[in-house]
Amino acid sequence: MVRKKGISQSDFAEESKVSRTTISKLCNNNEYIPSASTLKRIMRTARTIDKNKKANDFFDI
Repeated sequence: MVRKKGISQSDFAEESKVSRTTISKLCNNNEYIPSASTLKRIMRTARTIDKNKKANDFFDI
């Protein structure tokens, strides 16, 4: 999603207040599951890009 919307991982990390390393793991490791607090920050930021996004669009939870 980050690349498709023209937003860099660094910008997304800064906006979501999640480390760049964590964003990279999310983008490159399909088995990585973030903590609940990290997931909340990621989803809050993702919804500023696309208000219809849900956590299960990205994760099997």
